[in-house]
Amino acid sequence: MIDRPLYYEKIAPFIGKPFIKIISGVRRSGKSSMMLLIQQHLIEQGIRADQIISINFESMKYYDLRDSHALYAHVTDAVKKIDGMVYLFFDEVQVVDRWEVAINSFLVDFPSDIYITGSNSQLLSSELSTLLTGRYIHIQMQPLSFQEMLTCRGSDLAGMTNEDLLWFYIRRGGFPAVHVAEYDERNTWEIIKNIYDSIVLWDVVQRYNIRQVDILNRVIRFIIDTIGRPISAKKISDYFKSQYRSVDINTIYSYLDAITSSYIISKVQRYDIHGKELLRTQEKYYLADPGIQHALFGYEDKHISGVLENIIYQELVRRGYAVFIGKLGDQEVDFVADSPHNRLYVQVAYRIESERTVEREFAPLLAIRDSHPKYLVTMDTHYQDSIDGVRHIGLYQFLTDNSLY
Repeated sequence: MIDRPLYYEKIAPFIGKPFIKIISGVRRSGKSSMMLLIQQHLIEQGIRADQIISINFESMKYYDLRDSHALYAHVTDAVKKIDGMVYLFFDEVQVVDRWEVAINSFLVDFPSDIYITGSNSQLLSSELSTLLTGRYIHIQMQPLSFQEMLTCRGSDLAGMTNEDLLWFYIRRGGFPAVHVAEYDERNTWEIIKNIYDSIVLWDVVQRYNIRQVDILNRVIRFIIDTIGRPISAKKISDYFKSQYRSVDINTIYSYLDAITSSYIISKVQRYDIHGKELLRTQEKYYLADPGIQHALFGYEDKHISGVLENIIYQELVRRGYAVFIGKLGDQEVDFVADSPHNRLYVQVAYRIESERTVEREFAPLLAIRDSHPKYLVTMDTHYQDSIDGVRHIGLYQFLTDNSLY
């Protein structure tokens, strides 16, 4: 089991407190392991094993509990035999019909500390937010970060240069399943492909009762093949027309909503830096993990810029930032990242190979007239420290230097 202190430290202050802990994120990102880790810590702190009730709804063992009445009856019957507070863990709870009602009742009816996981963003837009206003906290888990991968793999990667380590992560990504044992690249991509297939089947097709699975897969693959580029429903519709297929634009919108709700892809809006407002056109999409792109398409040089953007986007989100694409007149800043205490501007490029590239990549950041940190991040190993306050740093430093944030 991989330790994930980044997330445990966010949960720890609320353990034993009357808040429902909601852990969401893409399938196979480590949510179930986090639940087991919390249970392990509880026992180490003196909580009896019989005080812990844990149900994983992906197991057929609990198939009969997939509605709120059955779940409530099962848990309340078990609670009668327990002395003291009970600790309730519900894994992939979204499969339970009206699960929100049961969870709310547990919170009201007996002393309980509740943890739930789910692989769908609709978890938070459901009735739960109405029933439990102010009584839950939400933590979104992601696959392993670059730093987490280094910790997890340890001596397995001894002797590799920083650049080798980056390429190892770029090509394989951070799904925990590919780092708990030694796999070659081909087998790694096969594991990730299976994860991708299970997400599409369980969290998109079945959950949203999608019948045109071929169209759905084509939409997803189009997005994955164009990571880092502006995309609209119309652009996807035009793509289908070029393939002599007609797909209703409303169908595309509904598929995009279903795909993003599964966390496999995130939509990032554009932000007008001068006008200080969000724009509703030309969004970009990024993957939950860069390994998905290579598992589906293999490694292709044409994708590298988008893959680097993808890794940096996920790192900023992992660090607690709300992330947008920056618009500055006719120029674009790859990322505007906001937190309650800070703002970062980040431009991403593969390498700086000429004076023209320097001018092109630095120009948007130099045009921003405020004092917030500005970074140009590349794969270069030798680079100039800064130009007029804009720092040019390597990807390795950006992913490992906590002082930058």
